[in-house]
Amino acid sequence: MDLFSIIAEEKIKKAYKDGEFENLPGYGKPLPKDDLAAVPESMRMAYRILKNAGYTPEENDLKNEIKSIEDLIKLCDDPQEKKELQKKVNEKLLHYNRILSKRKANTNSAVFKSYENKIQNKLL
Repeated sequence: MDLFSIIAEEKIKKAYKDGEFENLPGYGKPLPKDDLAAVPESMRMAYRILKNAGYTPEENDLKNEIKSIEDLIKLCDDPQEKKELQKKVNEKLLHYNRILSKRKANTNSAVFKSYENKIQNKLL
């Protein structure tokens, strides 16, 4: 244990003995469950930083799915299958755009908004 850790530990012990922690909110109650408990400890800090910045695992999964489908489109020879894959990409992009707009991120939302309006007009 280094000198800094020893000094910090002593100050914490002294503050605890002096009752400085008794007026803290949640004193004497169990800590809330960590929502990142399933994430390996070595990766929790990175996940927490992303979460605090507003990024979600769903957003990352969508980006990966979009990339995979786009790769399939490049390799596809069947025009009908390409059309179906492009439809999937468009749906995923709309969903991804909604996630970004909820956290007020910069998007090319004018294009998506226009496309979304066209879809809604066709459905209604």
